[in-house]
Amino acid sequence: MEKETAAKKIAYQNKDITSKVLAERFQGKTFCVYGLDLPVIIQAGPTNIPVVTARELRLDNLFELADQSVAIVDYESSYKKEDKLKYLNYLTGIANRYRNEKKECPVLRMIVIYTGDVKRSQVSAEYHIGALNMYIEAAFLSELNADQILGILEEKVRTGQLLTDEELMQFMILPLSYRTKEEKAQKAAEMAELAEQIQEREQQLFVMAGLLVFADKIIDMATANKIREKISMNKVEWLIRQDERRECEEEKQQAIARLLEEQKQALEKAEQDYQKEKHRELKQAAKRYEKERQEYEAKQQEYEARQQEYEAKIQYMMKWMADKGYAADDILSEFIK
Repeated sequence: MEKETAAKKIAYQNKDITSKVLAERFQGKTFCVYGLDLPVIIQAGPTNIPVVTARELRLDNLFELADQSVAIVDYESSYKKEDKLKYLNYLTGIANRYRNEKKECPVLRMIVIYTGDVKRSQVSAEYHIGALNMYIEAAFLSELNADQILGILEEKVRTGQLLTDEELMQFMILPLSYRTKEEKAQKAAEMAELAEQIQEREQQLFVMAGLLVFADKIIDMATANKIREKISMNKVEWLIRQDERRECEEEKQQAIARLLEEQKQALEKAEQDYQKEKHRELKQAAKRYEKERQEYEAKQQEYEARQQEYEAKIQYMMKWMADKGYAADDILSEFIK
């Protein structure tokens, strides 16, 4: 009994620690991802309900909605008809609190979110006892595709993407969508570790606080303490870590810039070497051409010289024979002979 009381006390402390975090960040969120058609949340309200006896009631969550109604939210891992009496106590307790504060009681909604243990076919949403008719609005986490949702969340966190409002609400409630107590506890620990990797501070705080509150019945002490420590990290520590992250990012960018510059220089040198080699080959080809041209011209000159020499000899012989009295026809006859 003492262990049970201590466990409840710890669970309530978890909610006290995170109530401010949730109250500041629940605005604008909805329960549509759980299959509930409700107005958006305006803010989270106090969950303690003072009663006449020495104890007080504690409900899981209370939210003020955009249509001025109030949603009382409870989480159940099984369906029991007698739980509806507990919900009646919640409703009357909240109504009395408004009366004590001299405020008009708004429309109250009783929201029950059933964990992965419960199927829709097992639950009756109505409670009729003659003078009183109560209707609960039920959501069934067993109808969520938990593994698919987890895969999407892991990918977005791994790649540093911001989560949507729907994904934030899925993140907090996902451990409760599994069927067995062991699976729930394991997934709660895994989701807490995944939450630590969320880069955006506000989203990280929101899902951690939600995990601590929504999964307080299944979360183990070590995981709860780890989450509380992360949430209570002061702004200075956060800024220091952010600076460290920025410095690491700057070093990474500088290293990439250096690598790109080295690649650029290597490409420029390769281009220069190519141009030098190309110029050298062109120069060698020009030399070979010039040498061949000179050799051709030398042979041409040699041929022309021989031609001139031959013609000179012919002229000399013609003159000699003419001097001897040979006629042109006689000279031709001599050549023919």
